[in-house]
Amino acid sequence: MSELFIKICGLRTAHDVDTAVRAGADAIGFVFAASPRLVDAGTARRLAERVPAHVLTVGVFRGQPLDEVRRLTEESGVRAVQLHGDEGPEYYTALRTPGRTLLRATSTTGLPLQCGEFGEDLLLLDAPDPGSGKPWNWGSADFTAPAGRWLLAGGLTTGNVADAVRAVAPWGVDVSSGVESSRGVKDPALIESFVAAARGAR
Repeated sequence: MSELFIKICGLRTAHDVDTAVRAGADAIGFVFAASPRLVDAGTARRLAERVPAHVLTVGVFRGQPLDEVRRLTEESGVRAVQLHGDEGPEYYTALRTPGRTLLRATSTTGLPLQCGEFGEDLLLLDAPDPGSGKPWNWGSADFTAPAGRWLLAGGLTTGNVADAVRAVAPWGVDVSSGVESSRGVKDPALIESFVAAARGAR
C-alpha cells in the first residue's frame, strides 16, 4: 500500500507552517475564502516561500469568481488550487497550467464519485456539513469511497484519523479544525500527533 498523503489546511503563521513541514505533511493549505483561517495573498506568499519544493502549497477557494481565484493564486505563488464550491468544469479548464495541481472538494453523497470528473488531479471528500467538525459515518453502508486519488476530510482528529484510514482506505487525508486549540488557531502539538497517527494507520 502506498504511503498516505497528508494535507494540513488553514495555516496562518510561520511557526505552524514550519511545524507541519517538520512533522511530514505532504501539502499545506492557505485559505482565501471567508473563514477564521483567511489569509491575504502577501501573507500566503511569505509562508509558501518557507515550504520546501516536495511539499505542495495549496490555495483554498469557495464560490469565488474565476478572475479572483486566478489573481490570488498568482499573487500568492501557491502551486495548487482547491475549489470548494459549486465551480464547474470550466474553472478547472481555465486554471490548468503546467506544474499546477487542481483539487476539487465536494460533500456530495449518494452518487459514486470519480476523481477527474471535472478535470481535477485530486478529489477531496468533505463531510456532509463542511466546517462543522462532524465526521462521516465511515462504517455506514451509505458511505461509498470515491474512485481514484481522493482525500478524506471533515471532522478528522488525532483520535479518529487512524480508524478512518483503516475503514475506508483513502489515498490521503486533510485536516484543519481537528488540529486547532480554538477556532482558526492551530496547535503545533496536535499537528505533529495528527501526522504521526495518520502515518501509523498504514
